[in-house]
Amino acid sequence: MKSIRYVFTILLAVCGIAQQGQATERPNVILIFADDLGPGMLGCYGQQVITTPNIDRLAREGMKFTNYYGGVFCAPARWTLLTGMHDGRVGGWSQSRPGLPIWRDSGAITEADYQKRLTNLKAKAHPITDDEVFLAQIGQRAGYETAQFGKLDRGFLTWHERVKRFGWDFYEGFYDHQRCHGFYPPYLWRNGKRFDLPGNTMPNCGKTSEEGNEPVGYGGETYSQEVFIAGILKFLRSHQDKPFFLYHPTQLPHGPVAIPKLHPDFANHPSMSLAEKKYASMVKMLDDHVGLIMNELVTLGIDDNTIVLFASDNGHELYYGPKPSYRKQRLLNGEPANLTDKKWRTSECGDIFDGAGGRAGLKRSGYQGGMQCPLIVRWPGKIAAGSVTDLLTAHYDFLPTLADVVGEPTPAGKDGVSYLPTLLGKPQTQRHDYIVVHNHNTSMGSSALITQEGLKLVEADRRKGLFQLYNILDDNEERNDLAPQSPETVNRLKQILKQEMNSPRPDLQ
Repeated sequence: MKSIRYVFTILLAVCGIAQQGQATERPNVILIFADDLGPGMLGCYGQQVITTPNIDRLAREGMKFTNYYGGVFCAPARWTLLTGMHDGRVGGWSQSRPGLPIWRDSGAITEADYQKRLTNLKAKAHPITDDEVFLAQIGQRAGYETAQFGKLDRGFLTWHERVKRFGWDFYEGFYDHQRCHGFYPPYLWRNGKRFDLPGNTMPNCGKTSEEGNEPVGYGGETYSQEVFIAGILKFLRSHQDKPFFLYHPTQLPHGPVAIPKLHPDFANHPSMSLAEKKYASMVKMLDDHVGLIMNELVTLGIDDNTIVLFASDNGHELYYGPKPSYRKQRLLNGEPANLTDKKWRTSECGDIFDGAGGRAGLKRSGYQGGMQCPLIVRWPGKIAAGSVTDLLTAHYDFLPTLADVVGEPTPAGKDGVSYLPTLLGKPQTQRHDYIVVHNHNTSMGSSALITQEGLKLVEADRRKGLFQLYNILDDNEERNDLAPQSPETVNRLKQILKQEMNSPRPDLQ
């Protein structure tokens, strides 16, 4: 009898240890990083034409951010995400030239010339010091398996050794950003090895025209995004028993528009153009793929222990409809737009989807339409369902947040601030005084600085030295310029913005 009690006691102790281990088990992390997707394209942020039930589910069961910022286009946005530094730091706008593989594959240059040019490009690429720590390395330090599927570049052409240096244990995708503008690549790369895609023969990967009038399915037979979702699901199935950090920088819905088939919701739409139907179908595919990932987590029994984040690199971009009017800065009635009372907006200039959701500007703009992004985070049992926050956050906050989640210290000198306390419903004691978005473009505003109090300074016209001031917590559409009555505030914020532009990196000092 005594021996039975002893065995029973041991079993209870073992069960208790097991339960304790489950309670402290580190979560898996999945970051889905959409391309050129404005917040206004998602149902949970107000989209009326396209339904996005799977992404909306993330918001319904998790937390939605309403004051979140990326870059103004892909390269600085990805740089700031992967480094944990704002893109005003030295190196934030250092990019290599894309397109070299297309030249070689099309016969424009020989293989020998390609190798020579690639060697030269590598030698001139932005250097990486031995002590620099990137996003995926945070996961590696914590014993996580790290994986990346999709656009592998930080900006714009990368190669195997550099992808591995960024901390990816496994990867699959495009080395060259310019090839990502087509969805039917003849080949992709997996851990340094090239693999061919059946039925794809075009060196430019089937890139379509800006008008998007090519037939549905134009470009080849094997659609790159279907390759990536298959790879992601395979990775999940083979890593269900070990912690992982999976990053999916998808091509969707970056254009020019291309899709294997139109979604049934739009195939027979009475008023949409073909390009609009294709674009809507690309957004639907992105949402469907989010659903496939979520369903797989449930099937594998790891849903409760997986954090899923959904964001986009920069503000909305048009690959359909009124894009020419944006380039010409013309309003719907043909009148010229301006930067005061007649800013160009998707809500007023003929965008059937209102992709920027009333915000001024598009990708590359210094206004909210160019830099405000969606961020949704779901973690069952940890994040309150249906919660919303206006916490000031940016891409460079994800690195310290990941470090917090996996139990690693944030490397010294990073610009980011962990928002894990906010996710968990705890006091956010550490906050940004301001965030910085650097911008070399001048077509509709340039760089900006947003403060914790909700003030936004926009370099509206660099040539004229014109700055504007908005309270984006009350006026996110930037209609009421406060600069004329707040000159002291404008001057103070201008000095901060000036000192942050091309500033040294404190994490490398």
